[in-house]
Amino acid sequence: MKDRITISVSTINGSEHFHLGKTKQKAFRWAVASLLVASLLIAGTIVYLINEVYFSKVKQEELENQSYSLSEDLNTLEQLRTKLEHELDERENQLTMVSERLGSLENVLGVNADGDMQLESRLDVAELNSAVRVAILKSLPNGAPVKNARQSSQFGVRIHPVTGTKRLHRGLDFAVNIGTPIYAPADGVVATVRPNNKGSGNFLRLQHSFGFTSSYSHLKKFAVRSGDFVSKGDLIGYSGNSGLSSGPHLHYEVRFIGRALNPRPFVDWDINNFEHIFEKEKKVKWVSLTNKVKQQVSMQLQLSLQRDAISPANSS
Repeated sequence: MKDRITISVSTINGSEHFHLGKTKQKAFRWAVASLLVASLLIAGTIVYLINEVYFSKVKQEELENQSYSLSEDLNTLEQLRTKLEHELDERENQLTMVSERLGSLENVLGVNADGDMQLESRLDVAELNSAVRVAILKSLPNGAPVKNARQSSQFGVRIHPVTGTKRLHRGLDFAVNIGTPIYAPADGVVATVRPNNKGSGNFLRLQHSFGFTSSYSHLKKFAVRSGDFVSKGDLIGYSGNSGLSSGPHLHYEVRFIGRALNPRPFVDWDINNFEHIFEKEKKVKWVSLTNKVKQQVSMQLQLSLQRDAISPANSS
């Protein structure tokens, strides 16, 4: 009887007795112990989850504060970038004005005028062979950067269509729709890729050989990155209406050692009228340039002949 437990339950209908043997007692104890362990586990899990939620909220607040701080830093850097780009545009304009004034002063004073005229008079275009002509046309801007486009504004002094002020228009405008492909007019390297919503807008500049550059303003987007090497005819970007612009168009400039040249003779220049550029553009020392190209072409030809002479000897 000692291993037996009796449980009595009394009601208005009488009393009932339940007898728990040794086996049932063990089962009951295991059930109570299991329930207690489960309760402790559940309580521990709840406490752990509460702590995790708390730490997650703290971490979220830290990340939000960091995000806010980074956003402020980003805005500050963006303002600094815009300021630096604006200063860069102003300095480029100042440099161009100084260069143009220097050129005008040289013309007034007659500096090097006689020497240059005598030197240029010795340029014999007929003696330039096809290899030299092709090399020059690969190196210097020639042809239009956009296909079948109307020229809407020429190089020279004009009334600015937006500001209404009289100023020198240093390029050539092409009336093209937004998204018109723009192609490199010569071999070169991408010197500048500058996104902007003011002034020249999205701006791109190519550095060509012998001190020549070409630039493209008011673009929609770029197809190249700074430092990329491009060949004549490669896609470099798409026209747009960004910056200080009265409508969709491409503003195209050609410069020689920083001095803006009239792009029109370069756009009209190709292999079929090779002499055209030497008659229209007098600010470039063409004799010196063509002599340098002839030396390069001659050297390449000699190297090619040497390789051809070595190849049969190696094969035998």
